Amino acid sequence: METTEDFRKIPFSPPDITDEEIKEVVDSLKSGWITTGPKTKELENAVAKRCNTGRAACLASSTAGMEMTLRILGIGPGDEVIVPAYTYTATASVVCHVGATPVMVDVEQGTYKMDKKQLASLINEKTKAIIPVDIAGVIEDYDEILAVAESKKDLFKPDGKYQEIYGRVVIMADSAHGFGAGQRGKMSGEIADFTSFSFHAVKNFTTAEGGAMTWRDHDGVDNDEMYNQYMLYSLHGQNKDALAKTKLGSWEYDIVAPLYKCNMTDVQAAIGLAQSRRYDGLLARRREIISMYKNGLKGDVEVLEHFGDDFTSSGHLMLIRIPQLDEQGRNEFIEHMAKHGIACNVHYKPLPMLTAYKNLGFDIKDYPNAYDMYRCEISLPLHTLLSDDDVNYVIDKFNEVYREMLCH
Repeated sequence: METTEDFRKIPFSPPDITDEEIKEVVDSLKSGWITTGPKTKELENAVAKRCNTGRAACLASSTAGMEMTLRILGIGPGDEVIVPAYTYTATASVVCHVGATPVMVDVEQGTYKMDKKQLASLINEKTKAIIPVDIAGVIEDYDEILAVAESKKDLFKPDGKYQEIYGRVVIMADSAHGFGAGQRGKMSGEIADFTSFSFHAVKNFTTAEGGAMTWRDHDGVDNDEMYNQYMLYSLHGQNKDALAKTKLGSWEYDIVAPLYKCNMTDVQAAIGLAQSRRYDGLLARRREIISMYKNGLKGDVEVLEHFGDDFTSSGHLMLIRIPQLDEQGRNEFIEHMAKHGIACNVHYKPLPMLTAYKNLGFDIKDYPNAYDMYRCEISLPLHTLLSDDDVNYVIDKFNEVYREMLCH
């Protein structure tokens, strides 16, 4: 065990908040306007600019964004939506929220990405959407997924305006981890039909709680009209937000439908505006840390590739796998790291292993590749408050635990 002098406490993912964020929040608090208003609109513009999209809609969470998108698309009871078995619950729970049926696809062997052959076999006349996941900030293979959707167009039964416009299964990226990632010259946010980002407290880019939706240009889709749909769905179906109603003589409003409440506030957006000015530097620092890990970790360790010739991850999570370990051994490894003050995590326990989805009839035995990825996966601390010395400490202790457990 380390001496007190050597021992460090390394948290898993604290928020990187500076005086710049605090100043923006104070400015919002002093302005007299703290709910959805000018700062939220400014942040939407910043998000759209980074994603190279016409518009972006900031909302209370990534989860809310995905749910509102399914509702705008008219997806509900009797419809099916395909999601990966290897993801966080939000990817699938939003399907349940709208009354549709989640259908799970396994990952390809040895990867965190959807099995495209199995995906094709699951599409039928009830299928209305696919929700791939950009796990750890690495963008999925959307060209392949789009090709699968196009190949099954003859099965698609559109119901409603937007389903008619798209004329095939819609692809909505769960890019909760992927803000700032790129692939083949495009940014996350302009690749899938719709893209959801999370700005939760543990994400690279945070507004404490919150998220955003973007959508790529599509013939027949008016970007301003789509944006207004998100505004209606996130604010009770009210045709004027609070700021618009404060204009002299502009009190009157209408409720066009009894909708939902999941708007972002200016206090939250203020944090995001400061983060947006710092974000290129935050992404660069994550890349440095990933490189340090990749070069420093020893042994039979599989490290997720975050960067390549035609893709750049947002570097959200440091996913590693130790193939020699089973689930129990992996958990023991994490406990040993904790004894050195290092908080590790697991991303993710596949959905069929969780009570909610077992109760819906899912069984992990049907998703062997997802289980195999999970059983030996460990997420190491990766955040921009880590110093080089901190990263080297994690690397040294990881290698030490590896030797103790696996080198006999």
